[in-house]
Amino acid sequence: MVRKAYPRTPDGRYFVAKDRLWRCTDPRLSEDEKRKHIKALMKARRAVRTSQQQEDENALRKARDAVQAAKEALGERGPVWWDDDAPDESGLAPRNSSYAKWWERHDPSLQE
Repeated sequence: MVRKAYPRTPDGRYFVAKDRLWRCTDPRLSEDEKRKHIKALMKARRAVRTSQQQEDENALRKARDAVQAAKEALGERGPVWWDDDAPDESGLAPRNSSYAKWWERHDPSLQE
């Protein structure tokens, strides 16, 4: 399977998909740690799908909590993994963030 290459901010903190900034996985994680958390995330996402199909609200809450825990372990949610006090800009459109000048140069649709 070929993964789509999403644009990454110059500092490596975010990638851009669907016109939003999404936090990247903490680069300090070892490959083994990352793999372990990704496996947990995939298992939790399957549990979300199953519990939705079965309309089991308790299982759904538990599965969503497991997704959150895995995303936090990967550094994609929760406290930021960088230590320079820069705010978390996850979910912002790149043009409305501190990355606006970079995005303007990067995105040809924004150039006139």
